[in-house]
Amino acid sequence: MKLSFLPFLMILLLLHGCASKTAPPPPAEPVPAAIPATQRPYKIKGKTYYPLPSSEGYVEKGVASWYGGKFHGRKTSNGEVYDMHEETAAHKTLPMNTMVLVENLENGRNMAVRVNDRGPFVKGRIIDLSLSAARKLGMVNQGTAKVRVTALGEARTFREGNREVARFLPHQDFQQGDFYVQIGSFTNRNNALKLQEKIKRQGNNAVISQFGRGDRRFYRVQVQAGSTLSVARNMEKEYNNNGYPDAFVIAR
Repeated sequence: MKLSFLPFLMILLLLHGCASKTAPPPPAEPVPAAIPATQRPYKIKGKTYYPLPSSEGYVEKGVASWYGGKFHGRKTSNGEVYDMHEETAAHKTLPMNTMVLVENLENGRNMAVRVNDRGPFVKGRIIDLSLSAARKLGMVNQGTAKVRVTALGEARTFREGNREVARFLPHQDFQQGDFYVQIGSFTNRNNALKLQEKIKRQGNNAVISQFGRGDRRFYRVQVQAGSTLSVARNMEKEYNNNGYPDAFVIAR
């Protein structure tokens, strides 16, 4: 009897085909969203600035300036066209569209503005205001003023149907919270520890908060100031008048 190898070969080819099939590749992992350009570190005049990931709890005291005609109509850092008649501001590190309360400590005026630009890049200044904002704060003529800047929340644009609607997304009520008064910031941890012990001997609770910026590390001494902004402001004034002129309130 003559044997036929054809069926046997067909079975071998079939088995080889089954074995050579590979499992389907796993689904691709989602690509993380790119960091917005305005949130990336940037360098101006040899100095690197690191935008904050969030404005929540941000409070700063320092000198404000304003900018007007020379920049009117030019693009801001976030791509908008600068309008000096709008209530906006430039800040070196706050996220774009942060709404901040600016208080003029020289005349008591205050107002909210939206951050849409980077700056000012002048030593000792913390915020650059539009002409309109500077007028309402009463600081146009002198050019600068000592201010307190408090982050209130974020302004976002949402699409409703065929139109875009701007909405304000506030942080937690900034009148209530866990407040501290920062009285010193050191690059040497031992100096921060000495000040912390001094404050504790005076009967107040002080903590050290570490903060890194680039390759530098800071040790900030902060005194517990209660749960209301008004009480914290009073403690701030006490420290301002007793050897800590640069003390300021923060929310944690």
